Amino acid sequence: MNTIELIQKYFPDLSKLQVEQFAQLKELYTFWNEQINVISRKDMDNFYERHVLHSLGIAKVLQFAPDTKILDVGTGGGFPGIPLAIMFPQTHFHLVDSIGKKIKVVNEVAAALKLTNVTSQHERAEKVDGKYDFVVSRAVTEFPTFYNWVKGKFAKEQKNVLSNGILYLKGGDLKQEFGPFYKKCDFYDLKKYFTEEFFDTKMVVYLSV
Repeated sequence: MNTIELIQKYFPDLSKLQVEQFAQLKELYTFWNEQINVISRKDMDNFYERHVLHSLGIAKVLQFAPDTKILDVGTGGGFPGIPLAIMFPQTHFHLVDSIGKKIKVVNEVAAALKLTNVTSQHERAEKVDGKYDFVVSRAVTEFPTFYNWVKGKFAKEQKNVLSNGILYLKGGDLKQEFGPFYKKCDFYDLKKYFTEEFFDTKMVVYLSV
């Protein structure tokens, strides 16, 4: 099922506007992917499952409170930030990538969807200023490296059920990669929330900072 119905299956309480915005994503990314390749052709065939629903795995772990500030590092064409921004319109998302053409796609998609809660920046993660409640990402590098990029970017004030920290979408055997972080993290298996085979080895990794 590579349609908006897949999203509605797991998130049945979406508003009419949210349904419309999610429904527009496939056409928008199909268009921009032909101009600037940000998603593999194989993955476009499974767009709603492997990009949109995968991004929304974070929404199964935590419902962001209004005015929460999120930094999406290595967002590529806008994942997980764009789907999360649709899901949480009162939460602020700052999407960052070191490749400028990918940020162009982010800007075009956000503008087409009229997402007023999204800002973007063409910059390396470690050079981004500001304090955030959470940093999100989809497996841009090994976790210890990622932690070093973002460790100084967290606000002290707490607004959410989970303490401020990292929410990292990752798959496979993580024990070796995470090293000393492994025992400090909480691991949420996405197969508990989504029945598609793609999610059998996928998880959201949470580290409180």
